[in-house]
Amino acid sequence: MEYYSQDAYFVTASLISIAFFLWYASRLRRTAILLPPGPPGLPVLGNLLSVHQFTHRGLAKLSKIHGGCFHLRVGQVNVFVVSSPETVREIIHENDSVFSHRPVTAAMVYVSYDLADMAFAHYGPFWRQMRKLCVLKLFSPRRDVSWRVVRGEVDALVRSVAELRRVAGSVGDLVFKFATNVTFRAAVGAQSREDEKVFVDIILELSEIFMAFNMGDYIPCLGWLDLNGIGKRMAAARHALDVFIDRIIDEHLAKLRNGDVSASDMVDDMIAYLVDAPGGRHKRADGVELGDLHLTRDNIKGQILARNV
Repeated sequence: MEYYSQDAYFVTASLISIAFFLWYASRLRRTAILLPPGPPGLPVLGNLLSVHQFTHRGLAKLSKIHGGCFHLRVGQVNVFVVSSPETVREIIHENDSVFSHRPVTAAMVYVSYDLADMAFAHYGPFWRQMRKLCVLKLFSPRRDVSWRVVRGEVDALVRSVAELRRVAGSVGDLVFKFATNVTFRAAVGAQSREDEKVFVDIILELSEIFMAFNMGDYIPCLGWLDLNGIGKRMAAARHALDVFIDRIIDEHLAKLRNGDVSASDMVDDMIAYLVDAPGGRHKRADGVELGDLHLTRDNIKGQILARNV
């Protein structure tokens, strides 16, 4: 009986494997008719093992072989490489609304609170309202008065670069620190150096997560395995961000409840449109008509995050 059961398992597994490859091959044949030419790939993996060769020089060589618009299959993701000026013009000018969405990874979706900010949100009514808020309020030239404290960071950057003549160092690290410090002070106001360090550490971790290779982005059926450990890192980073920014928002809401309706930083500006703000939408007379915009805490967190990552 044991031999029969083993044979049955073997036959069942073989039939399932054959059925899967037949289905996958038929799927490839159906889609290949609609796709541009491109280098051949392996089953399931496609051209995933050749990703390291897809530099600008490598893609230029492939364009000479397959033409100005060719197709790469990276895992289960279809990638189209366009190098022909005529095709680029057709995409940008004639079909710009079709190609306006940027591709997003699992890390971007999770850490940006399901695309709750302007940087990662798809083009649509919400994106247009967020863009209007950024242009008229968050990044308005009128904010220069409230950003004077940031100029101290510019002086510190110049002094640090000058010191590199005597001591070896990384200009990239200095610029990153400058950018995060500027964003921190402009976004949440003057806080302690301890808060600033916590914020910078969170942004560093999120930047590494965004740039890390995640197998689940290219083969979604393997995403639940979390082979790279990206899922655990995403959860820990977003929890840290939630705790930090929730505290900042609560402090600004407490100031609003005490009758202070002045907008001294970006969080104050966004709280004016926060759904659960205590009367903030009626007290704040900022001269900007954004009556249809209702922000949540996730929108505020995502917008602050988008300025750094």
